[in-house]
Amino acid sequence: MLNTFSLAEVAEEKVATPTVTKAIILCAVLAAVGVGAGLYAQVVGHEHAFNNTREMPWGILIANYAYFAIISTGLCLLAVLSHIFGHNRLTPLANRMVYLSIVVIFGGFTIIGLELENPHRMLLYNVLSPNLTSNIWWMGTLYSMAVGFMFVEFYLILTKKYSLAVTLGVLGALAELAANTNLGAVFATLSSRPFWYGSQLPIYFLASAVMTGSAAIILFSNWAYKMRGEEMSQSTREGLQGAGKVMFSTLVLLVVATAWKFIAAFAGGTEEARLAALSLIQGPLSMNFWVFETVVGMLAPIVIMTLSRMKSQQALSAAALMVLVGAYFQRYDIVVAGQIVPIYNGWDELPTYLSYVPSVSEFLIALGGFGIVGLGFLLGERFFGKAFRHTGHH
Repeated sequence: MLNTFSLAEVAEEKVATPTVTKAIILCAVLAAVGVGAGLYAQVVGHEHAFNNTREMPWGILIANYAYFAIISTGLCLLAVLSHIFGHNRLTPLANRMVYLSIVVIFGGFTIIGLELENPHRMLLYNVLSPNLTSNIWWMGTLYSMAVGFMFVEFYLILTKKYSLAVTLGVLGALAELAANTNLGAVFATLSSRPFWYGSQLPIYFLASAVMTGSAAIILFSNWAYKMRGEEMSQSTREGLQGAGKVMFSTLVLLVVATAWKFIAAFAGGTEEARLAALSLIQGPLSMNFWVFETVVGMLAPIVIMTLSRMKSQQALSAAALMVLVGAYFQRYDIVVAGQIVPIYNGWDELPTYLSYVPSVSEFLIALGGFGIVGLGFLLGERFFGKAFRHTGHH
Protein backbone atom coordinates (compact mmCIF):
# COMPACT_ATOMS: atom_id res chain seq x y z
CA MET A 1 0.00 0.00 0.00
CA LEU A 2 1.37 3.42 -0.96
CA ASN A 3 2.19 5.89 1.73
CA THR A 4 0.11 9.03 1.75
CA PHE A 5 1.10 12.51 2.76
CA SER A 6 -0.69 15.46 4.25
CA LEU A 7 -0.22 19.01 3.05
CA ALA A 8 -0.17 20.04 6.69
CA GLU A 9 3.04 18.04 7.12
CA VAL A 10 4.90 19.75 4.30
CA ALA A 11 3.28 23.20 4.16
CA GLU A 12 5.49 26.10 5.25
CA GLU A 13 3.62 28.50 7.51
CA LYS A 14 6.48 31.01 7.50
CA VAL A 15 5.82 31.72 3.83
CA ALA A 16 2.19 32.74 4.41
CA THR A 17 2.98 36.44 4.76
CA PRO A 18 1.17 39.44 3.24
CA THR A 19 4.19 40.19 1.04
CA VAL A 20 4.26 36.68 -0.39
CA THR A 21 0.49 36.76 -0.89
CA LYS A 22 0.83 39.96 -2.91
CA ALA A 23 3.60 38.36 -4.99
CA ILE A 24 1.37 35.35 -5.63
CA ILE A 25 -1.46 37.63 -6.80
CA LEU A 26 0.92 39.57 -9.06
CA CYS A 27 2.25 36.38 -10.67
CA ALA A 28 -1.28 35.05 -11.09
CA VAL A 29 -2.30 38.28 -12.84
CA LEU A 30 0.72 38.07 -15.17
CA ALA A 31 -0.11 34.45 -15.97
CA ALA A 32 -3.76 35.31 -16.63
CA VAL A 33 -2.82 38.23 -18.88
CA GLY A 34 -0.45 36.01 -20.84
CA VAL A 35 -3.03 33.27 -21.31
CA GLY A 36 -5.61 35.92 -22.24
CA ALA A 37 -3.28 37.31 -24.92
CA GLY A 38 -2.81 33.79 -26.27
CA LEU A 39 -6.55 33.19 -26.42
CA TYR A 40 -6.98 36.55 -28.16
CA ALA A 41 -4.46 35.40 -30.78
CA GLN A 42 -6.45 32.20 -31.27
CA VAL A 43 -9.62 34.24 -31.92
CA VAL A 44 -8.28 36.96 -34.24
CA GLY A 45 -5.66 34.76 -35.87
CA HIS A 46 -1.96 34.47 -35.20
CA GLU A 47 -1.15 36.37 -38.39
CA HIS A 48 -2.88 39.43 -36.92
CA ALA A 49 -1.75 39.10 -33.30
CA PHE A 50 1.88 38.05 -33.86
CA ASN A 51 4.63 39.76 -35.85
CA ASN A 52 5.97 36.52 -37.29
CA THR A 53 6.13 36.35 -41.07
CA ARG A 54 6.61 33.66 -43.67
CA GLU A 55 10.26 34.67 -43.86
CA MET A 56 10.69 34.74 -40.05
CA PRO A 57 8.19 32.21 -38.68
CA TRP A 58 9.82 31.88 -35.24
CA GLY A 59 10.04 34.71 -32.74
CA ILE A 60 10.20 35.52 -29.05
CA LEU A 61 7.77 32.77 -28.05
CA ILE A 62 9.99 30.05 -29.49
CA ALA A 63 12.93 31.69 -27.69
CA ASN A 64 10.95 31.73 -24.44
CA TYR A 65 9.98 28.08 -24.81
CA ALA A 66 13.59 27.10 -25.45
CA TYR A 67 14.69 29.19 -22.45
CA PHE A 68 12.32 27.45 -20.02
CA ALA A 69 12.82 23.98 -21.50
CA ILE A 70 16.59 24.27 -21.23
CA ILE A 71 16.45 25.48 -17.60
CA SER A 72 14.11 22.60 -16.74
CA THR A 73 16.57 20.13 -18.22
CA GLY A 74 19.42 21.56 -16.17
CA LEU A 75 17.44 21.40 -12.93
CA CYS A 76 16.36 17.82 -13.64
CA LEU A 77 19.89 16.65 -14.48
CA LEU A 78 21.43 18.26 -11.40
CA ALA A 79 18.67 16.82 -9.19
CA VAL A 80 19.12 13.27 -10.40
CA LEU A 81 22.92 13.48 -10.11
CA SER A 82 22.57 14.68 -6.52
CA HIS A 83 20.10 11.86 -5.79
CA ILE A 84 22.16 9.10 -7.39
CA PHE A 85 25.42 10.20 -5.79
CA GLY A 86 23.90 11.01 -2.42
CA HIS A 87 25.60 12.85 0.42
CA ASN A 88 27.25 15.39 -1.87
CA ARG A 89 27.04 19.16 -1.79
CA LEU A 90 24.01 19.37 -4.08
CA THR A 91 21.95 16.87 -2.10
CA PRO A 92 20.23 19.48 0.14
CA LEU A 93 18.97 21.24 -3.02
CA ALA A 94 17.68 18.15 -4.81
CA ASN A 95 14.00 18.13 -3.85
CA ARG A 96 13.55 21.80 -4.71
CA MET A 97 15.27 21.20 -8.07
CA VAL A 98 12.83 18.41 -8.93
CA TYR A 99 9.86 20.64 -8.16
CA LEU A 100 11.28 23.66 -9.98
CA SER A 101 12.03 21.54 -13.04
CA ILE A 102 8.32 20.69 -13.27
CA VAL A 103 7.24 24.30 -12.73
CA VAL A 104 9.63 25.73 -15.32
CA ILE A 105 8.72 23.26 -18.05
CA PHE A 106 5.04 24.04 -17.45
CA GLY A 107 5.86 27.68 -18.16
CA GLY A 108 7.43 26.54 -21.42
CA PHE A 109 4.51 24.26 -22.30
CA THR A 110 2.06 27.12 -21.77
CA ILE A 111 4.00 29.40 -24.11
CA ILE A 112 4.45 26.84 -26.88
CA GLY A 113 0.78 25.85 -26.60
CA LEU A 114 -0.31 29.46 -27.08
CA GLU A 115 2.24 29.98 -29.87
CA LEU A 116 0.77 27.14 -31.94
CA GLU A 117 -2.20 28.07 -34.09
CA ASN A 118 -3.92 24.73 -33.50
CA PRO A 119 -2.54 23.25 -30.26
CA HIS A 120 -5.35 20.68 -30.09
CA ARG A 121 -4.09 19.15 -33.32
CA MET A 122 -0.66 18.72 -31.77
CA LEU A 123 -2.16 16.83 -28.82
CA LEU A 124 -4.33 14.67 -31.07
CA TYR A 125 -2.00 13.81 -33.94
CA ASN A 126 1.08 13.50 -31.75
CA VAL A 127 -0.54 10.23 -30.63
CA LEU A 128 -2.60 9.22 -33.67
CA SER A 129 0.00 10.05 -36.33
CA PRO A 130 3.49 10.14 -34.81
CA ASN A 131 6.33 11.21 -37.08
CA LEU A 132 9.34 9.28 -35.85
CA THR A 133 11.64 11.15 -38.24
CA SER A 134 10.74 14.55 -36.78
CA ASN A 135 12.96 16.17 -34.16
CA ILE A 136 10.03 18.33 -33.06
CA TRP A 137 7.87 15.22 -32.48
CA TRP A 138 10.60 13.61 -30.40
CA MET A 139 11.22 16.83 -28.48
CA GLY A 140 7.55 17.24 -27.50
CA THR A 141 7.06 13.57 -26.72
CA LEU A 142 10.20 13.27 -24.61
CA TYR A 143 9.51 16.45 -22.63
CA SER A 144 5.98 15.19 -21.95
CA MET A 145 7.39 11.87 -20.76
CA ALA A 146 9.90 13.67 -18.57
CA VAL A 147 7.16 15.72 -16.90
CA GLY A 148 5.20 12.55 -16.18
CA PHE A 149 8.24 10.88 -14.62
CA MET A 150 9.03 13.97 -12.53
CA PHE A 151 5.45 14.27 -11.28
CA VAL A 152 5.59 10.72 -9.98
CA GLU A 153 9.10 11.27 -8.63
CA PHE A 154 8.00 14.31 -6.65
CA TYR A 155 5.00 12.45 -5.26
CA LEU A 156 7.29 9.61 -4.18
CA ILE A 157 9.55 12.16 -2.48
CA LEU A 158 6.57 13.54 -0.59
CA THR A 159 5.58 10.03 0.48
CA LYS A 160 9.19 9.25 1.44
CA LYS A 161 9.64 6.41 -1.08
CA TYR A 162 13.10 7.64 -1.94
CA SER A 163 14.55 4.58 -3.66
CA LEU A 164 11.71 4.42 -6.15
CA ALA A 165 11.88 8.20 -6.55
CA VAL A 166 15.51 7.88 -7.67
CA THR A 167 14.49 5.37 -10.35
CA LEU A 168 11.80 7.70 -11.70
CA GLY A 169 14.24 10.59 -11.48
CA VAL A 170 16.75 8.76 -13.65
CA LEU A 171 14.07 8.01 -16.25
CA GLY A 172 12.96 11.64 -16.18
CA ALA A 173 16.54 12.87 -16.56
CA LEU A 174 17.17 10.57 -19.52
CA ALA A 175 13.98 11.83 -21.17
CA GLU A 176 14.95 15.46 -20.50
CA LEU A 177 18.47 14.86 -21.80
CA ALA A 178 17.15 13.37 -25.04
CA ALA A 179 14.50 16.09 -25.36
CA ASN A 180 17.06 18.85 -24.84
CA THR A 181 19.38 17.55 -27.54
CA ASN A 182 16.40 17.10 -29.86
CA LEU A 183 15.50 20.73 -29.19
CA GLY A 184 18.98 21.69 -30.34
CA ALA A 185 18.62 19.41 -33.35
CA VAL A 186 15.40 21.21 -34.38
CA PHE A 187 17.67 24.13 -35.24
CA ALA A 188 20.89 22.28 -36.06
CA THR A 189 19.45 20.08 -38.81
CA LEU A 190 18.08 22.96 -40.90
CA SER A 191 20.64 23.27 -43.67
CA SER A 192 18.78 26.28 -45.11
CA ARG A 193 19.75 28.24 -41.96
CA PRO A 194 23.57 28.21 -42.00
CA PHE A 195 23.95 29.99 -38.65
CA TRP A 196 22.17 27.10 -36.93
CA TYR A 197 23.30 24.22 -39.08
CA GLY A 198 25.91 21.86 -37.65
CA SER A 199 26.55 19.68 -34.63
CA GLN A 200 27.24 22.44 -32.10
CA LEU A 201 23.76 23.50 -30.97
CA PRO A 202 22.63 20.21 -29.30
CA ILE A 203 25.79 20.20 -27.15
CA TYR A 204 25.57 23.98 -26.65
CA PHE A 205 22.00 23.62 -25.38
CA LEU A 206 23.06 20.84 -23.02
CA ALA A 207 25.88 22.95 -21.54
CA SER A 208 23.42 25.86 -21.30
CA ALA A 209 21.00 23.59 -19.44
CA VAL A 210 23.52 22.76 -16.74
CA MET A 211 24.59 26.40 -16.48
CA THR A 212 21.08 27.86 -16.23
CA GLY A 213 19.83 25.02 -14.02
CA SER A 214 22.56 25.73 -11.47
CA ALA A 215 21.87 29.47 -11.72
CA ALA A 216 18.14 28.90 -11.18
CA ILE A 217 18.58 26.79 -8.03
CA ILE A 218 20.98 29.37 -6.58
CA LEU A 219 18.57 32.23 -7.20
CA PHE A 220 15.37 30.47 -6.16
CA SER A 221 16.97 29.01 -3.02
CA ASN A 222 18.13 32.45 -1.92
CA TRP A 223 14.66 33.87 -2.54
CA ALA A 224 13.13 30.99 -0.59
CA TYR A 225 15.18 31.78 2.50
CA LYS A 226 14.57 35.51 2.20
CA MET A 227 10.83 34.80 2.09
CA ARG A 228 11.18 32.90 5.35
CA GLY A 229 13.40 35.53 6.95
CA GLU A 230 15.87 32.94 8.19
CA GLU A 231 19.51 32.06 7.76
CA MET A 232 20.60 29.19 5.56
CA SER A 233 21.98 26.04 7.09
CA GLN A 234 25.64 25.30 6.50
CA SER A 235 24.79 22.35 4.25
CA THR A 236 22.59 24.56 2.07
CA ARG A 237 25.32 27.18 1.80
CA GLU A 238 27.77 24.52 0.72
CA GLY A 239 25.22 23.21 -1.75
CA LEU A 240 24.81 26.62 -3.35
CA GLN A 241 28.59 27.02 -3.51
CA GLY A 242 28.73 23.67 -5.29
CA ALA A 243 26.06 24.84 -7.71
CA GLY A 244 28.09 28.03 -8.18
CA LYS A 245 31.13 26.00 -9.21
CA VAL A 246 29.02 24.09 -11.72
CA MET A 247 27.65 27.38 -13.06
CA PHE A 248 31.13 28.89 -13.33
CA SER A 249 32.59 25.87 -15.16
CA THR A 250 29.80 25.64 -17.72
CA LEU A 251 29.82 29.42 -18.16
CA VAL A 252 33.46 29.25 -19.20
CA LEU A 253 32.58 26.47 -21.66
CA LEU A 254 29.80 28.65 -23.11
CA VAL A 255 32.25 31.53 -23.60
CA VAL A 256 34.58 29.22 -25.54
CA ALA A 257 31.69 27.76 -27.58
CA THR A 258 30.41 31.25 -28.43
CA ALA A 259 33.85 32.36 -29.58
CA TRP A 260 34.26 29.31 -31.80
CA LYS A 261 30.80 29.80 -33.29
CA PHE A 262 31.92 33.17 -34.65
CA ILE A 263 35.34 31.89 -35.70
CA ALA A 264 33.67 29.12 -37.70
CA ALA A 265 31.24 31.57 -39.31
CA PHE A 266 34.02 33.88 -40.50
CA ALA A 267 36.77 31.33 -41.23
CA GLY A 268 34.86 28.84 -43.35
CA GLY A 269 31.16 29.58 -43.16
CA THR A 270 28.80 30.64 -45.90
CA GLU A 271 28.00 34.25 -46.71
CA GLU A 272 24.65 33.87 -44.95
CA ALA A 273 26.34 32.56 -41.78
CA ARG A 274 28.77 35.47 -41.85
CA LEU A 275 25.96 37.99 -42.22
CA ALA A 276 24.06 36.34 -39.35
CA ALA A 277 27.17 36.59 -37.17
CA LEU A 278 27.59 40.25 -38.16
CA SER A 279 23.98 40.93 -37.14
CA LEU A 280 25.10 40.11 -33.60
CA ILE A 281 28.44 41.89 -33.70
CA GLN A 282 27.51 45.14 -35.41
CA GLY A 283 24.00 44.74 -36.76
CA PRO A 284 20.45 44.95 -35.39
CA LEU A 285 21.15 42.44 -32.59
CA SER A 286 24.44 43.97 -31.45
CA MET A 287 23.01 45.63 -28.33
CA ASN A 288 21.55 42.31 -27.20
CA PHE A 289 24.78 40.48 -27.88
CA TRP A 290 27.37 42.83 -26.43
CA VAL A 291 25.46 44.26 -23.46
CA PHE A 292 23.21 41.41 -22.33
CA GLU A 293 24.79 38.24 -23.68
CA THR A 294 28.46 39.11 -23.30
CA VAL A 295 28.81 41.64 -20.49
CA VAL A 296 25.78 40.87 -18.30
CA GLY A 297 25.44 37.17 -19.08
CA MET A 298 29.07 36.01 -19.24
CA LEU A 299 31.85 38.43 -18.31
CA ALA A 300 30.29 40.10 -15.24
CA PRO A 301 29.27 36.79 -13.57
CA ILE A 302 32.75 35.36 -14.12
CA VAL A 303 34.34 38.44 -12.55
CA ILE A 304 31.90 38.47 -9.61
CA MET A 305 32.37 34.79 -8.82
CA THR A 306 36.13 35.03 -9.18
CA LEU A 307 36.46 38.05 -6.88
CA SER A 308 34.01 36.73 -4.26
CA ARG A 309 35.33 33.15 -4.48
CA MET A 310 31.66 32.20 -4.11
CA LYS A 311 31.77 32.87 -0.36
CA SER A 312 29.19 35.66 -0.54
CA GLN A 313 25.60 34.51 -1.08
CA GLN A 314 24.63 37.98 -2.28
CA ALA A 315 27.37 37.98 -4.89
CA LEU A 316 26.53 34.45 -5.96
CA SER A 317 22.84 35.33 -6.32
CA ALA A 318 23.70 38.44 -8.35
CA ALA A 319 25.89 36.34 -10.66
CA ALA A 320 23.12 33.74 -11.02
CA LEU A 321 20.57 36.42 -11.93
CA MET A 322 22.97 37.86 -14.52
CA VAL A 323 23.53 34.41 -16.00
CA LEU A 324 19.77 33.86 -16.35
CA VAL A 325 19.27 37.30 -17.92
CA GLY A 326 22.11 36.68 -20.35
CA ALA A 327 20.78 33.21 -21.18
CA TYR A 328 17.39 34.69 -22.07
CA PHE A 329 18.99 36.99 -24.61
CA GLN A 330 21.13 34.10 -25.87
CA ARG A 331 17.97 32.13 -26.68
CA TYR A 332 16.33 35.16 -28.33
CA ASP A 333 19.41 36.05 -30.37
CA ILE A 334 19.95 32.48 -31.55
CA VAL A 335 16.36 32.22 -32.77
CA VAL A 336 16.32 35.62 -34.51
CA ALA A 337 19.88 35.62 -35.88
CA GLY A 338 19.28 32.27 -37.54
CA GLN A 339 16.40 33.71 -39.58
CA ILE A 340 17.32 37.35 -39.98
CA VAL A 341 19.28 36.80 -43.21
CA PRO A 342 16.92 36.07 -46.15
CA ILE A 343 17.14 32.52 -47.49
CA TYR A 344 17.47 33.97 -51.00
CA ASN A 345 20.16 36.39 -49.95
CA GLY A 346 21.62 38.29 -52.90
CA TRP A 347 18.48 38.45 -55.00
CA ASP A 348 17.35 41.85 -56.22
CA GLU A 349 15.48 44.11 -53.78
CA LEU A 350 15.96 41.81 -50.80
CA PRO A 351 17.18 43.54 -47.62
CA THR A 352 20.40 42.44 -45.96
CA TYR A 353 18.44 41.76 -42.79
CA LEU A 354 14.78 41.02 -42.24
CA SER A 355 12.93 42.91 -39.51
CA TYR A 356 11.29 41.40 -36.45
CA VAL A 357 9.92 43.14 -33.35
CA PRO A 358 7.65 41.15 -30.99
CA SER A 359 4.03 42.27 -30.96
CA VAL A 360 2.19 43.26 -27.80
CA SER A 361 0.45 39.88 -27.75
CA GLU A 362 3.75 38.02 -28.07
CA PHE A 363 5.31 40.11 -25.33
CA LEU A 364 2.36 39.51 -22.97
CA ILE A 365 2.42 35.76 -23.58
CA ALA A 366 6.16 35.70 -22.90
CA LEU A 367 5.58 37.67 -19.70
CA GLY A 368 2.80 35.27 -18.76
CA GLY A 369 5.28 32.40 -18.89
CA PHE A 370 7.36 34.11 -16.22
CA GLY A 371 4.18 34.67 -14.23
CA ILE A 372 3.46 30.92 -14.29
CA VAL A 373 6.98 30.08 -13.15
CA GLY A 374 6.82 32.68 -10.36
CA LEU A 375 3.39 31.47 -9.27
CA GLY A 376 4.52 27.85 -9.23
CA PHE A 377 7.62 28.71 -7.21
CA LEU A 378 5.70 30.71 -4.60
CA LEU A 379 2.94 28.13 -4.22
CA GLY A 380 5.53 25.39 -3.97
CA GLU A 381 7.34 27.16 -1.15
CA ARG A 382 4.03 27.73 0.60
CA PHE A 383 2.59 24.22 0.34
CA PHE A 384 5.68 21.97 -0.01
CA GLY A 385 8.30 24.08 1.75
CA LYS A 386 9.16 21.57 4.46
CA ALA A 387 9.75 18.86 1.84
CA PHE A 388 12.50 21.03 0.37
CA ARG A 389 14.35 21.01 3.68
CA HIS A 390 14.62 17.21 3.81
CA THR A 391 16.36 15.07 1.26
CA GLY A 392 15.82 11.61 2.71
CA HIS A 393 18.23 8.74 2.13
CA HIS A 394 18.73 8.62 -1.64
